Amino acid sequence: MSSQPDSPAEPPRVLVVDDEKFIRDILADFLGMEGYVVRTAQDGTSAITELGRARYDLVISDLKMPKMGGLELLQEVAKAHPDTVTVIMTGFGTVETAIDAMKRGAYDYILKPFKVEEIIHIVQRGLEKRRLAAENLRLREALSLYKVSEAIAASLSLEAVVDTLLESALAEVRADIASVWVEDGEGSFAERRQESNPEHDEVQRAGRLDVDRVVQRLSDGAPVVEHGSRALELFATAPAPDPSSLAIVPMRMRDRLIGWLAVVSVNPSRRFDEGQRKLLSLIASRAAAAIENARLYEDLQATFQQTIQGLAQTIDKMDRYTSGHSERVALYAVALARWIGLSEELVEVVRHSALMHDIGKVGCVMNLNKPGKLTQDEYEIFKKHPVFGREILDPIKFLEPVIPGVYLHHERWDGRGYPLGLEGAGIPLIARIISIADTYDAMTSDRAYRRALPHEVTINEVTRCSGSQFDPDLAGTFVENIDGLRDELRDSGGHVPE
Repeated sequence: MSSQPDSPAEPPRVLVVDDEKFIRDILADFLGMEGYVVRTAQDGTSAITELGRARYDLVISDLKMPKMGGLELLQEVAKAHPDTVTVIMTGFGTVETAIDAMKRGAYDYILKPFKVEEIIHIVQRGLEKRRLAAENLRLREALSLYKVSEAIAASLSLEAVVDTLLESALAEVRADIASVWVEDGEGSFAERRQESNPEHDEVQRAGRLDVDRVVQRLSDGAPVVEHGSRALELFATAPAPDPSSLAIVPMRMRDRLIGWLAVVSVNPSRRFDEGQRKLLSLIASRAAAAIENARLYEDLQATFQQTIQGLAQTIDKMDRYTSGHSERVALYAVALARWIGLSEELVEVVRHSALMHDIGKVGCVMNLNKPGKLTQDEYEIFKKHPVFGREILDPIKFLEPVIPGVYLHHERWDGRGYPLGLEGAGIPLIARIISIADTYDAMTSDRAYRRALPHEVTINEVTRCSGSQFDPDLAGTFVENIDGLRDELRDSGGHVPE
C-alpha cells in the first residue's frame, strides 16, 4: 500500500540512520518504492549534519552506533527539529530499552530482525501523527493570527501595524527574518522595518530583497513562496546563511499594491508551507486596510496640525510683540503637563489648546499692545477674547477638545477670573496649566508698554500668586522644574528668558 505524500510536489522525507550499510540499503529501497524521499546516514553525527542540510519528516535510527548513538540523536532531533518524528531500531530488544526511548521522545520502536511491512506500517502511522500535529498547530496559528488580524484592524498607527505584523510573522510561522515594505506614495517601495527572530541564532546577516523582482512577481496578485536557489534569486543582498525558504504576501487595496510582508527561513529544516502562506495572506489583507486607514489618519492629523499652526500664527502676526508667544506658551504648557504625568494623548490636547489660546483676539478690534495701560472699556473688550475664541472654534468639531483651554485660561484659582468666575478644581486642568504658561511667557517677553521682566522676578510672582491666581500644586511643580527646562533650551539653542 502506498502512502499519500503531504503534497503532490513534495513527498514525505525519511532519514535512515544505521551503521550497517545492508540495513540502510534495504530500508532505503523499500521506503523509496512506497513513494518517500529517503536519505541515509551511517551514525548520529552524520545524521545531524544531514538534518542541517534539509528538512526531514521522519528519522529511523539504530540504537547502538559509533560516534553518536540513537538515544543521543533522539535528544538532538527533539531539540533542534521538534516537528520531526523519530523511530528507534534496536537489536537489544528489552522492554526497558523501548520504554527509555519512548520516554526520551521516540514515537515508536522497531525490534531487529524486523519485517519490512512492519517498518512501512510504523512509518505511515508516524507520518499521520506528524500530519495531525501539524494540523493542530495550524489551527492554533489560525486562532492566534486571527487575534493578530483583529488587533491590526483596530489600529490607526502605521508603526503599530508594522510592529504587529513583524511580531506575528516571527512568532507564529517561526521565521528567522521578517520585513514589511510599504509604498511611499510616489510609486516606489521602501522597507519600513526588518526584524530578526531573537529566539533563533542562525541569522548572521539580514538580507535585502530586490524590489523590482518582487514587484514583478507580485504583479498577478498571488503570494510568492520559494525555496533554496529560487528564493535567493529574489534578493539584492542575500542573508547569511542563504535562505532555505522565502514567503512574500502582498498587501493590496482596490487592486493596487501598497506593500508586502516577507518572511525568511535560513534553517534548511524550516520551510514555509501552503498553510502558513494562507495564514500570512490573511493578516496581510487585514494589514493593507489598516495601513490605508493609518495613512488617512496621518493625513488628517497633519491637516489638524497645519490648521492649528495656521490659527496660532494668525494671532502672533497681529503684532510684533506677540510673535512666537503661542509657540512658547505651548512649550511651557507641554512641559508642565508632562511634569505632572499626563498621558501623551492629553499632552497633545494641552499643546493644541496652548497654541490657540489667544485665537479670540482676532475679534477684539483694538490695539492690545498700545503703550500704557488699557482703559476700562478696552479692558472689557480684551476680556471677551476667550469667549470669541470659543465661538470661533465651536463650529470646527475636531477642535472640540481644545476649547476648554482656550475658553477658560483666564479663570483664577480664587474665583476672581473671567469669563465664568470658576474657582479651584472647577476650572479644567488644561486651562489651569495654560494659565501659568501664558503668564510666565507674557511676563518674560517684551511688550509695547514695558520691557520683559527677569526670570527670577517672574518666578517669584508665580510663587506669590500660588493659591490665588494659580493652582498651588501646578505652580509649585512649574517653579521646581522650570530651571531644568531652561538648561535644556539653552543647550539646544532655544529661546531662554533672562
